[in-house]
Parts: sequence; C-alpha cells; structure tokens
Amino acid sequence: MLILRHLRPGSGLPWISWRRLITQSCTGNKTVDLTNEVKHKIEGHWREQLIGGQFNPKEAKEKYYVLSMFPYPSGNLHMGHVRVYTIADAVARFQRMCGKNVFQPMGWDSFGLPAENAANQRGVEPAAWTDQNIDQMRKQLKRLGCSFDWNHELSTCSPQYYKWTQHLFLMLHRHGLAYQNEALVNWDPVDKTVLADEQVDANGCSWRSGAKVEKKLLRQWFIRTSAYAKQLLDGLEDPTLRDWRDIINLQRHWIGECDGHAFTLLTSASGLLRVWTAHPEHLKDPHAFLVLRSTHHLSKIEDASILSVENPFAGTTMPVVFGDNVKFPSKCDVYLAAPSFRSEDKELWDSYGLAFCSNGQDEASLNPGNWELLRKEVLQAATRLNVGGYRVSSKLQDWLISRQRYWGTPIPIVHCSKCGAVPVPEDQLPVTLPPKNSPKEAFLCECPKCGQKEARRETDTMDTFVDSSWYYLRYLDAQNSERIFDSELANRFMPVDLYIGGKEHAVLHLYYARFMNHFLHSCGLSPTSEPFSRLLVQGMVMGRSFRVKGSGRYVPEAEVEVVNAKKNQAVLKETKEQVVMSWEKMSKSKLNGVEPSDMFDEYGTDTTRLIILADVAPTSHRNWSSATFPGILNWQKRLWLTLEDFQAAREDSSPALVDVNSEEFLADDAKLFDARNFYVKGATFNYRHAHQLSVAISKMQGLTNSLRRTPKHILRHGKQFERALAAQIIMLAPMAPHFASELWSKFVAVPGRLNPASEELQWSEDVLAQRWPDIDAVYNLDLSIKVNGFENCVIKVQRTLLDKVTHSDALDIAFNTESVTSYLIDKKIRTTNFVLYPGIEAILNIYVDKVQKKQKPEKSDDAEALPRV
Repeated sequence: MLILRHLRPGSGLPWISWRRLITQSCTGNKTVDLTNEVKHKIEGHWREQLIGGQFNPKEAKEKYYVLSMFPYPSGNLHMGHVRVYTIADAVARFQRMCGKNVFQPMGWDSFGLPAENAANQRGVEPAAWTDQNIDQMRKQLKRLGCSFDWNHELSTCSPQYYKWTQHLFLMLHRHGLAYQNEALVNWDPVDKTVLADEQVDANGCSWRSGAKVEKKLLRQWFIRTSAYAKQLLDGLEDPTLRDWRDIINLQRHWIGECDGHAFTLLTSASGLLRVWTAHPEHLKDPHAFLVLRSTHHLSKIEDASILSVENPFAGTTMPVVFGDNVKFPSKCDVYLAAPSFRSEDKELWDSYGLAFCSNGQDEASLNPGNWELLRKEVLQAATRLNVGGYRVSSKLQDWLISRQRYWGTPIPIVHCSKCGAVPVPEDQLPVTLPPKNSPKEAFLCECPKCGQKEARRETDTMDTFVDSSWYYLRYLDAQNSERIFDSELANRFMPVDLYIGGKEHAVLHLYYARFMNHFLHSCGLSPTSEPFSRLLVQGMVMGRSFRVKGSGRYVPEAEVEVVNAKKNQAVLKETKEQVVMSWEKMSKSKLNGVEPSDMFDEYGTDTTRLIILADVAPTSHRNWSSATFPGILNWQKRLWLTLEDFQAAREDSSPALVDVNSEEFLADDAKLFDARNFYVKGATFNYRHAHQLSVAISKMQGLTNSLRRTPKHILRHGKQFERALAAQIIMLAPMAPHFASELWSKFVAVPGRLNPASEELQWSEDVLAQRWPDIDAVYNLDLSIKVNGFENCVIKVQRTLLDKVTHSDALDIAFNTESVTSYLIDKKIRTTNFVLYPGIEAILNIYVDKVQKKQKPEKSDDAEALPRV
C-alpha cells in the first residue's frame, strides 16, 4: 500500500491522504475453509492498513463529520462501546466511499470521580491510572478496526485540553455568565462531593456510593444557562435537526415553557437570590416584597427574620418573609408579591403586618395601561445592570458546576481578601492540578489584581459535563496551542452531521453542549447555533441475567439449568431453587456481561461487528444471544464460497457450452442486473438515509442469495454477475473491512475480467478505495404516491428521470393517475409533501379531508311549517 503523508501548515502534524493500492490476499488462490484461525489471519494481515482515517482539513470536497460520544477510560471496552463505535465506523467508511471528506475523531472523557476513587483504592495517581486505561482502550479500539483519525485525539484531563476549558470559563465569566453563589446542594458524605439531582436515586441515595445524601449549604460556581433558555427552546424547532424525535420532547420538558423572566438580586446576606416572575413590571412596585418557602435554605441563616433584597428597578429594599400560604410558581420557592398590582398581594402584605415605606415612586404610573412600558423598562434595566431578566421557565435552574473533588478541571479563579474572586489572567493558563493530597499551602498564590501574597486559588474543580460540552469543536483543531480552535475550520466542518450515543445523555449532556455552542455562536466562533444536525440514539446491549427468586441474588449462567426458555423458567442446578431470567443492561454486578476481547478471540473482529449490527435497528435494544450468531457466520461462509466458486468458474479452461448472446443467457444475466440494482438501492438507503444498518445487512444477504442461485455458466461469462459480486463486496466493506478487503483482493486476482474498462471499478485499488455502487441510469425506480400515509400506487420511473422529478412534476403525475383521481373525488386536499432520495426513490404524500355532504332539509307534515308564498 502507498501512503502519502502531508504536513499540515503550522501544526507539524501529518494528516494522512490514503490511496489504497491493492494488497495481495493473505490466503492466496487455493481453496481454504473459513475457520476462525483463517479469520484471525485475515484480520492480522489487514489491520494496520485499515485503521487510519482520511480526513484532510484542506480538502475542498464535501465534508461529513461523524461523531460518537467519547468514552470514559475505564480500561476495557464493553459491548455497548463495540456497538456505538461499530455503527459510527460503518457510517464513516460508507461516506468516504461516497466521496466525502469524512472526519471521525476519538478522544477520552477522562476526568471524574470514578478514576479518582479507583486510583485511591490502588494507591496510585489518578493521572497514571487514567493514562494506563487510555492505552488499553486505544489498543482495543484499533483491534475493533475503527478508522478514527488518531492525529486529532484528545483527552480532557490533559493540560493541553483543559487550558481551553478554563479559557472558556473565563469567556463566560467576562460575559456575566459564570458567577458564584451559596446553594443548598446534594452532598455525598462518602465521596465527599456535590451531586446533581439526577445523581440521587428515588430513595435519596447517591447513584455511585449508595450513601444517604445530605443537604449542605456551600458557596458554588454556576453557569447562567438560563440566559439562553429561550434560544435553546426555540432551537429545537431548527429545521436542520433530524431524527431528534423524542429527544426534542425530553429537552423541551427539561427547559420548560419560557413564560416568565428570572432575575438575580442581591440579598442583605451578601448572596444572590433568583426571583422568577411572569410579570417583570411588578418589580416597579415600591411595595413589592418576597415570600420564600419555610424550607428555603435562607430561613436557616442568622438574621433570617430581617432578611431583605435589593430592588434596583423601584430603588427600594424588598422585605423577605417565610411562609407556605401563597401560590408559588411551579418548581419555584420564591414568590414576588406586588401589592400595588394585585389585591391578593395587598391582603398578604397586611397579613404579615408589613409597613409601607415609599421612596417617592410615582404610583400613578402603575396603572394597567402603562404595564407594557414598565415591563420594557425593567427588562432593559436588567440587561444594563447584568441582573438577568432572561425569558425562562420557573423550574429551570442555572448549571451548578462546582465539584469538591481533585480529579477535574481547576476553576481558574483566585480568591483575595481585598479584591474578592479574581479571574486568572489568560497568559497564566492552564492552572494545573497540584500533586494529589497537596497541603493547603500549595493553593496560596499572588492576587493577579492587587499583588497580595496571601491570595488562594479556587480548590473546586469543574463538573465533567463542562469538559464534554465543547469537545466536538476542539477535535477539529486538537493540537492548536494558540487558540481554543480555528474558527475557519469550525466554519467549514460544523455542525456535526451525525452524532451517535446513548439515550442516557439525551437531557443533560445534550443540553449543556447545545448551550455552549449557542454561546460560542453568539461570540462568532461557531457557525451555527445548533452543534449536531442529526442524532442516532443507539439502544443498549442487553445480557440475559439470572436472579434467585426470593433473595434477588444474581448468579452466573453456568450455575443455572434452563427449564423453559420461552417462559423464562429456570432453576439452580444444585439446589433447584427457582431462578428469574430477564434481559438487563450488561454489567459486572449482574453477571451478564460479555467481554468484547472474548468475542474477538473466538469469532474474529469483523464477525463481532456484523453480529452487533445485525437483526435489530441501531436505535433498539440488542439482546445479546449466541442463538443469533449462526445467521452471520453462515453468511460469511457463503460469501467465501461464492468467491471460490467464481474463481473456479473463471479458471475453467474447458470450452464454453453456452452462447453468451442467446436470449436465455442474456435473460439469466439480466436477473443479476435487476438484483444488483434492487439490493444496492436498499442497502444504500439504509446506510445513507435511514441508518437502519440491520436492514442494510438483510439487503446484502438478499444479494448473496441471488449470487448463490446463479448458474455456473453465468459465473463464468456473465458481466452482470461480475458487477453484482463487486457491489456485494464493496457494500460489505464499511461493516467488515478486513474480511471485505480479503474478498476483494481475491476477486481482482481472478483472471478473465469482463468489465475491464468499466469506470465504476478501480481494479488496481483495494476495496475501501472503491466508489460506492450506483444505480444504473436505465433501471426503473419507484415514485410512491401516498394518501394520508397509505400507499395508493407506485409508478415506475427510469432512474435518470426520477432524479429530476420535482414536487410539481410528482403532483402532475398523481393527478393523471386514475387510482389517485378516483380516490380523491369526494375529498379536499389539505397539503402535500414530496421527498426525493436521488438514485433510490421518491415519495409524494397527499393529505386530504373528506368533504361533508350537505344534508337536505326533511319534509314536514305540518303545513304551518312550510314557507308561505
């Protein structure tokens, strides 16, 4: 293979432009059984030649950015990893073969409490533990055969990465979007850290340690995500978002209806209080006051009885009272009372015995006809004073990012007794982590503002969701030491075309990533507000678990005797106790996991990849059972035998016994023409549009069936058989690159080519350098016409013509088709919609309503009821 390396200007790092010249088969042209040993030999032969990506940041051709959620480096891949990265790699390889400049990076979400705890248990530094795990997982990913661009690899715990996470924090701070405030937080007494609400189970216990969570008042850092709440809500309607489906509803529910405004006002206790109201004009009331729930954390502070809050809009100080007898906004524990606006608030004022104290505010201006103007004044002043005023739901809180743990990105703030919280200057980044268990003196430093020697660095670190909120942008320019990333690269390669990951990240991670990209877009650094065009939310890999009935104890499968698999009936072999069988997410604690390395060792990498992709859609849960393996194993053997049969037929030197120009021969060969186009069409649609890779496998298996049924004289002399077999191997390559490479090298070595001058095949290059098979111009494709979602008719249109059909053309065809017009006689067309998949199919949807017939008035026997003439 010839590999051409070019240096990226200014980076010193190579991008790799591959021109894959054909490599000789490792099994030769002799008949060899496809054993597991042979599969391992094939994979060993091709592995190093297939793992690299082909991304070229200088390439002008159309880009395709496929991104899979990066893993936490636990040390070993699990089958969930195998599934997500195999899906991503199959799509990436497909898009390369379609001529796209594909970017498929990989990195590591390497900060966090699990690594810190694991390292503590082993008496090692978290950095050493993490690096060891990364090395192990990188080797496993390479064995999986993924074509990641390793030149763009990143790790969030590297100072070269978290320097720019700190830079991003300082950007937010400068824009008034990062602030510190006291908050009542979930405290894990075992792990000694703050937990998000989502990390506390229904019983009030920590998701990781299992300890009963305590409530603790701490001074914490927040990011003001509420400032972008309305943008993030509206962004869910962005037409560029595809396949977000129920994720949109989850995000919409998380954000809530932005039907009010939130303000952060200063309390007499020197903290900030979030005040939400649907009526900002009420802050103009000089008699406004606040009611806080009796359980609010401020009720516990000293001098809570004389607590007050500054109201810069009316120039007053608002009294604060505690009680539960008001109608608080949903999920909110602060109520803004405006006695001058609402009579019930005036009664509330009287019930608390509060005294009026006017500051000269013209109360005559508080009449209903002036409220819109007052609202506008309040919101404008809030922006000027940087105290909020953003459109937001009553329930959505700002993002608490402080974590009281070591292994995380240090927050770049210095605390000075004279200057307060001072941002670390940009030229002093990164603020690196000190050695583990460093004394307090290690955090002493000079104040960047006044020079005081006894200042102290912030000891909290950032939530790991901050690290993963922008990594997709850093990937593009991972080695840049001068800037967070090159905005020109972002303009060319953002947004991400396909983002693949688990549904467990559908709310928090996607919300924070969307927020960060919206912010960077507003700063001119990201070209679009939404970072991810299309989502593929893959289902979990489920393992069969066995629990002893009664105790609930999990036992390994080896200790169980299955009585009736269909009815999930089983017993323990030794005691005959009843065992409950079920499908659950694979985990060590449930003893139902499968080690990917065991699969690789026993069946081979490509077989594992095909098994994980087959049978069920990527978005569905995958029940992992060896009962499903034979389908893939047999398919691979049939493909292997097809190549051997093809080779034997072409090497047969006996005289031809058939006329290749006869009608019979041409008819048989034409069947392969139809089969090739039909199955290429189906596989392509599922690779490119639906991402139903299991269906793509079914289509390829259908083509294999057609090839296997072909008579020997067609194998020997049929041009269409040769084309169909080539298409079969090429379409297999994204999913099983090692196996397909071996099949292709055997295919091109067969003598007697019948399509030697064909431009569709590059005979001198290997399979992954081939162009994706295309539908023949004269092949008839489907124009489907549907009415209210039901198929009315299918019209066959030659491929060259179908690719030019417009919405208007399709309507003309429909209204000249008898089955359509007869059905529409008594119906009124509400709307129509047209979708064209070039080279595959077109669909016209017609949505109609039935026309209600006017009822004739009934005759009456009552003469008086008849109109008089």
